[in-house]
Amino acid sequence: MVSRERTNKDIRDVLKEYERHRDSLIPILQGVQRELGYISEEAIKAISSHLNISENDIYGVATFYTQFRFTRPGDHIVRVCQGTACHVRGCKRIMSEATKYLGISPGETTPEYKFSLDSVACFGSCALSPVVVLDETVHGRMTAQKIKKLLKTTE
Repeated sequence: MVSRERTNKDIRDVLKEYERHRDSLIPILQGVQRELGYISEEAIKAISSHLNISENDIYGVATFYTQFRFTRPGDHIVRVCQGTACHVRGCKRIMSEATKYLGISPGETTPEYKFSLDSVACFGSCALSPVVVLDETVHGRMTAQKIKKLLKTTE
C-alpha cells in the first residue's frame, strides 16, 4: 500500500507543475489521477488550497466528467465490454463469471485492492467481440472460461 507521506508528495509534485488559477483545475485533476489512480480527499483539499477555490467547486467539476474516480482502484482493472456485438456474443456470461470469481460487482474493487471490475459501453473492437480489457491489454473472443483463466493467471 502507498504511504500517506508518499501520496501527499505526489500531490504536491503535481501541483507544482501548474499555475494557481482556475483554468488549471482539470489538468491538475488529471495529473493527480495519473499519479494516484484516483482523486483522494487529501488531493481535493490540496487543490482547493492551491487554487483558492472551494472543495465543492472541485467536486462539482470532477463529478461532471466520467474519467475521474474517487476511490482507489485495484492493481489490475478488468473492463468488460457491454456493446451490442459483445452483448450478442455473451458478455453477460463473461461479466457473471468475473463477478463470481472476484466476489465483486461492476464498479467495485476487491478488499485487498488486487482487482477493480468495470462495465464499459463499447471499446470499438467489435470484430474481436466479446472483449475484455485487462489493464491496457485487449483480450478478444473472450468466454466465461477464458476470463476465469485470465484472472487466475493475473493473481
